[in-house]
Amino acid sequence: MKITTARVIVCSPGRNFVTLKIETDQGVYGIGDATLNGRELSVVTYLEEHVIPCLIGRDPQRIEDIWQFLYRGSYWRRGPVQMSAVSAVDTALWDIKAKMAGMPLYQLLGGRSRERVLVYGHANGETLEDTVEAVGHYIDMGYKAIRAQSGIPGIEKAYGIARGTMHYEPADAALPTETVWDTSKYLRFAPKLFEALRKEFGDEPELLHDVHHRLTPNEAAQLGKALEPCRLFWMEDPTPAENQQAFRLIRERTTTPIAVGEIFHTIWDAKELIENQLVDYVRTTVLRAGGITHLRRIADLASLYQVRTGSHGATDLSPVTMGAALHFDTWVPNFGIQEYMRHSDETDAVFPHDYRFEKGFLLCGETPGHGVDVDEKLVAQYPYKPAQLPVARLEDGTIWNW
Repeated sequence: MKITTARVIVCSPGRNFVTLKIETDQGVYGIGDATLNGRELSVVTYLEEHVIPCLIGRDPQRIEDIWQFLYRGSYWRRGPVQMSAVSAVDTALWDIKAKMAGMPLYQLLGGRSRERVLVYGHANGETLEDTVEAVGHYIDMGYKAIRAQSGIPGIEKAYGIARGTMHYEPADAALPTETVWDTSKYLRFAPKLFEALRKEFGDEPELLHDVHHRLTPNEAAQLGKALEPCRLFWMEDPTPAENQQAFRLIRERTTTPIAVGEIFHTIWDAKELIENQLVDYVRTTVLRAGGITHLRRIADLASLYQVRTGSHGATDLSPVTMGAALHFDTWVPNFGIQEYMRHSDETDAVFPHDYRFEKGFLLCGETPGHGVDVDEKLVAQYPYKPAQLPVARLEDGTIWNW
């Protein structure tokens, strides 16, 4: 069995996606997601100029060898561009292998560890009252876990607020827009939001919150301590993770669970955090961390320290990643939760899939492979549109973590 062709498909059905399609001499093909929000064309170039020429003629069943060739065989390695490309190849190869075996992907990984996958949705609003109403809407839709983000008095364009729909997309302009951030206003407001949510909905719904790298370790510890009475499922990305020991200060001062890792690329990014039990959930994704092959290694390391998975699943990952992630989630023993931000109708049409939502859970399908395809006839209707993520400044003009 040989790889005969591999093509990159770029489209924008509401937002930009990069898809890799690998075809074989036996007529079986696989699909992988290579989207890197705001830097999509960088991955396209890396795939077309450096990766695809190396794939032609190889046996697609040798997934591990191809992974090692693309990672270890590259002197300049790691980083979002390379690892997004490697992830796309890996996901497509697992799709091919499962199709050849006539099995849904989770069976090839070792079978089910659970019947269904707990997911959380994104509720947000311009005001505290709007966010409370939005959380109620998600509960009515059947969600048992909801991430809550709100506009903050005195801060324009707060992170996580959708622009009129539930399909939140932060990349909003061809060149980065600039927002203003004020930590003090945020720290005063955030506990009030979750106090209001617990008062309105009680203890039953699981509530999550994304800090989005905005705080210093000490500030994050203050927030975690203030949120303890509200019993959060997790506090996500409380501080940048470049300095992994920073999480020790947070861990020592609050029992609020910590989730981190949606921008991690390899096991080395998470190693200290896991081994020192400084986090409770690792949010690395099939797309960002080298595909299923490498994400399995991260999950296995995490399982030794009772750290669970909580993979990123926003709309900057296509349904291809969601489909692959759900098969992974169905298998992985130390699963925690899966983020599930709903795609637009246009995106769902371009990427037909067999996974489905039922009463707060997602269920992967039984189609051989990961169960997601790409409609190349529809793709032509949605050409690429340049769009980049915002940047943030403090009120004095200093660039801050967006």
